[in-house]
Amino acid sequence: MADAKKNTVTVTQVGSSIGRKNDQRATLIGLGLNKMHRTRTLEDTSSVRGMITKVQHLVKVEDGA
Repeated sequence: MADAKKNTVTVTQVGSSIGRKNDQRATLIGLGLNKMHRTRTLEDTSSVRGMITKVQHLVKVEDGA
């Protein structure tokens, strides 16, 4: 059987969490982004997309293959 490729999304933090609400800080940490310009490649799921939406003003998103 062929391995199914999982869709991924690359997220980079471009905005600071200083002065943000605690839930937005926690969301960044949940995404693995707690410092500026840190990049993570995550599985493209609805829960990850929801987290990205919550902090969309602090991150840059690139769709992966």
